[in-house]
Amino acid sequence: MAKKNISADELIATVIKGIEEVKGEDIQLLDLRDIDNTVCDYFIVCSGNSNTQVKAISSSVQKIVGKEAQEKAWHVEGEINAEWVLIDYVNIVVHVFQKQIREFYDIESLWGDAKITKLSSSN
Repeated sequence: MAKKNISADELIATVIKGIEEVKGEDIQLLDLRDIDNTVCDYFIVCSGNSNTQVKAISSSVQKIVGKEAQEKAWHVEGEINAEWVLIDYVNIVVHVFQKQIREFYDIESLWGDAKITKLSSSN
């Protein structure tokens, strides 16, 4: 099967579909393109209520992105503890947090210069 060339927007939409599939909450897109010396173009940040849900979100994102976009994560970190899982698609990095861990690290504030788009509200 030939690998599809997919745009950043298509990959973002596919990642979000993977998050929503298992009810990930408070999805935010941070656009880092106008910030100097960033490692990627976008962060997608979301929350789960437990390590089980964080693992399920991570798994769902990887499965759906692999199937629909034929993209494999370049690197995945944090799945064992599942408090903060990072899924690296090179230009797009997905951060899946347990709520209290997300509040503690508050990466949205750390990247305060980013354009932040709220894609869903927490339930």
